[in-house]
Amino acid sequence: MPFTPNRYFKQHPLLLESAAGMYYTTSDGRQILDGIAGLWCCNAGHCHPRIVEAVREQVGRLDFAMSFNMGHRGVFSLANELIALVPDNLANVFFTNSGSEAVDTALKIALAYHRARGEPQRFRFIGRERGYHGVGFGGISVGGIVTNRKAFASAMLPGVDHLPHTHDPRRNAFSRGQPVYGAEFADALEGLVALHDASTIAAVIVEPVACSTGVLVPPKAYLDRLRAICDRHGILLIFDEVITAFGRTGAAFAAQTFGVRPDLITVAKGLTSGVIPMGAVLVDGRIYEACMSGAEQGIEFFHGYTYSGHPVATAAARAALAVYRDEGLFERAAALAPVFADAVHSLKGAPHVIDIRNTGLIAGIELEPRAGAATARTMDVFRHCFDNGVLVRTTGDTLALTPALTIEPAQIGQIVDALGKALRAVA
Repeated sequence: MPFTPNRYFKQHPLLLESAAGMYYTTSDGRQILDGIAGLWCCNAGHCHPRIVEAVREQVGRLDFAMSFNMGHRGVFSLANELIALVPDNLANVFFTNSGSEAVDTALKIALAYHRARGEPQRFRFIGRERGYHGVGFGGISVGGIVTNRKAFASAMLPGVDHLPHTHDPRRNAFSRGQPVYGAEFADALEGLVALHDASTIAAVIVEPVACSTGVLVPPKAYLDRLRAICDRHGILLIFDEVITAFGRTGAAFAAQTFGVRPDLITVAKGLTSGVIPMGAVLVDGRIYEACMSGAEQGIEFFHGYTYSGHPVATAAARAALAVYRDEGLFERAAALAPVFADAVHSLKGAPHVIDIRNTGLIAGIELEPRAGAATARTMDVFRHCFDNGVLVRTTGDTLALTPALTIEPAQIGQIVDALGKALRAVA
């Protein structure tokens, strides 16, 4: 099982039987309030009837369409609908099947772009410490979570370097929204440019909010500085929005929330509201045009997947985008964000809590680790909450909350109450 202590799970299995709205039902009939939208992905809630019906109708009409040398109308319509949501420099889409595939695709597009422009020596990527970009070899190379990298170090991409992370609890503990201090962390990119020479660097990739490592919200002006430095040196800027896209920060994309335009954006998860696996890379128009500038005949970009733009996944994504639009879920998330912030920050002063971080409908509650037993306390809190009908997520010594955009204020209160009880109960 992925990212799971398999031996423990076999002794203490947690089995889910069904889901609807904000709730799972376990195999023994208990209802569990989902505080993490499945796994950062079910933004419209579980089993939304419009998405379910779209999938049911599509699978009976066109179950599969090869995307090599042909296509189907739905995927082009979906591309247009996505482009209508994003910053206006992003004009093209490449479809994948997951966030991991989207990241590796974005890295390959960056290399192809520089080669097409006559700069094939730009091979180097800059990631960030504590960054998470999936589990492909490209993603773990630019990622910065040690446990995801150490077993595979012999097969990493060559020439990758990393920016420092932005976590600065000494100055920014218990910040609401963007921390005040830390824009200067972006200046480390100038140091890496000086070390490696800009002419060798293809792209910088960061999550606007580093979620999987424990919800690290970007300091004010930090992303703007990264954008300016990349522009100064001809380096592409990739935002990994696999988690943050589709309303999570109160806008369609975190790029819009923070007012910074990247050159590529990777998405997945909320693209289909978690119903069917699908990912995508949103690409700046000038990158696409450069990649298409070769010979008039023949393949311009030797890359793709059997299931790129799968018809059933496409139907789920189009239905999810329609739900987000028609039910005003992005606007709803923005309106709920202050309520959510007040609730999670009420845990300040609870036992073991050493920091709370939040933006939009994302929050991280960091706990003091037990001596010699890192992550054990958060796992005990997770289990206590689950036993009392609430699902939260652990990531290291941080508890993460990322509820569906359909959550009600009373349900936010229920989640925070369960956490408070668990924190008081867990030694």
